[in-house]
Amino acid sequence: MTTFQGAYTALVTPFRRGEVDEEALRELVERQIAAGIDGLVPCGTTGESVTLSDEEHGRVVKIVVEATKGRVPVVAGAGSNSTTKTVAYAKACREAGADGLLLVCPYYNKPTQAGVEAHFRAVLSKVPMPTMLYNIPGRTHVDLTAETLVRLMDVEHIVAVKEATGNIVRTQQIAALCGDRYSVMSGDDALTVGLMAVGGTGVVSVLSNAFPAEVADVAHRMAAGDLAGARALQHRLLPVYEAMFIEPNPGPVKFVLAEAGKIAPEIRLPMTWPTEGAQGRIRAAVEMAGLAS
Repeated sequence: MTTFQGAYTALVTPFRRGEVDEEALRELVERQIAAGIDGLVPCGTTGESVTLSDEEHGRVVKIVVEATKGRVPVVAGAGSNSTTKTVAYAKACREAGADGLLLVCPYYNKPTQAGVEAHFRAVLSKVPMPTMLYNIPGRTHVDLTAETLVRLMDVEHIVAVKEATGNIVRTQQIAALCGDRYSVMSGDDALTVGLMAVGGTGVVSVLSNAFPAEVADVAHRMAAGDLAGARALQHRLLPVYEAMFIEPNPGPVKFVLAEAGKIAPEIRLPMTWPTEGAQGRIRAAVEMAGLAS
């Protein structure tokens, strides 16, 4: 069975003059792999997927697959609040060469747990690929409960959960009810050490867009049993983790990348570029962590 472990980057989508900056995207992929990242996740929340056109969505995934050249897995975001659209996105990701799918709970509609379960079953009956389910109720207003995951255990292509409830107890509940059936990846950088300590297998990171080596080091130390080393690095990075969400993601991490000259300073409406006050706080956090260079 396919497993997900280590540090995966929830890739930003760089824009230049309103269009996807394909050259910058390829360079970001190369930098991620060179720094030791274990996998790449294009077209998720951090990739501003909901503001990409269908054509752009497929193109971004294809570029990432081509640039990766099989060196690490590409798990492409294909989620939507429409089951029909999710199937279409999943098919496009498969055609683009993705190794797996990231499927977020259907947002806005606020389906019941029966509806959430039926949604995932319907998608994977049409597009059977290794899949990570993404639970982020703070954005979707829909929870993916451990009990629902139990009922989904027979869907062989669901192999992992990106857990972003902010509650480490949830990871323990999943392990208690499902054993090692699913890999559980943290969807919150600040919880990587804690989540891996109770059975998680890694992180799908926002911060690794800007600092991939450091984020990978945390996950790899935890996997190797170096709790003291991972904890020390996690404490050092904590101010930066927090700074990445002082305004809605991915504005802060895109600001860090733009400051470093890696991407143009662009984000799509209705998101707006971080305010001057937020920029100052982000710079201060980066300096505090010793990452300014």
